[in-house]
Amino acid sequence: MSSLVSSYLGASTFNWQEFVCGWGAAVINVSVTYPINKLIFRQMLHGIQAESAYHQLREEGMYYLYRGMLPPLCQKSLSLSLMFGVYEEVRHPLVKLNVDPYSAKCIGGLVSGTSEALLMPFERIQTLLSNSHYHDEFRNTAHAFKRLGQFGVREYYRGLVPILLRNGPSNACFFVLREELQENINEINNELVKTCAEFVGGALIGVVLSTFFYPLNVLKVAMQNKIGGQFENPWKVLLQVYKERGGKIRYIYHGVQMNCTRAFVSWGVMNAAYEHLKEIVY
Repeated sequence: MSSLVSSYLGASTFNWQEFVCGWGAAVINVSVTYPINKLIFRQMLHGIQAESAYHQLREEGMYYLYRGMLPPLCQKSLSLSLMFGVYEEVRHPLVKLNVDPYSAKCIGGLVSGTSEALLMPFERIQTLLSNSHYHDEFRNTAHAFKRLGQFGVREYYRGLVPILLRNGPSNACFFVLREELQENINEINNELVKTCAEFVGGALIGVVLSTFFYPLNVLKVAMQNKIGGQFENPWKVLLQVYKERGGKIRYIYHGVQMNCTRAFVSWGVMNAAYEHLKEIVY
């Protein structure tokens, strides 16, 4: 066992470029897509149509539209930095040790997705600040962090199970699909066509994966929409949401259309930005 670990460490080289490219792609991504994310959040939380969620946000005004942007900006930039950086730090040494490339990609994706869960407090605060119920209770991000801390460190990680179930498997699928697609895109000589292909490729992968894992996001929002009290069983919370929405599966997917729009733009921007940043830093 020790010899295997030594061989792995010997095959590992630190690639800081991957961390930087992931961070930069996330900053661009969040800046473009935050209003769409907030619209989808309201649909997830209240089980309402996009038009109703839009009217809610419009009545609240521009100030509240961008309220809560700092946590996802911090979380997403660090998260994508870890996603791409940790993935490559795990995958590359495994390939050098002659591990099957697909297995190496899957392991890298699972490890990177799990490591992203360390940043969950940012996602937790974003959920609270995006909920109109807490507009008067929290002044800003720092105030929300301080108030939540009164309930202990565990409170920052309420809803951890759905996040772990979402992050690892979705990262593994993303990297396998993305790298298969990128091999074909790299053969394109026209820079504009190549950029468009990178955008569309990342967008389609994002739409498929975010739709498949959408119920886990609904579950996460439902679990994180409270402060203090007993930590609930994820399965019981999902059944409660199911019953509250009329006992129909399709109501669990309220907001999935806007989620597809958000995922298309978000993952498309992120993938294209990441590839262009790679050309700069390498």
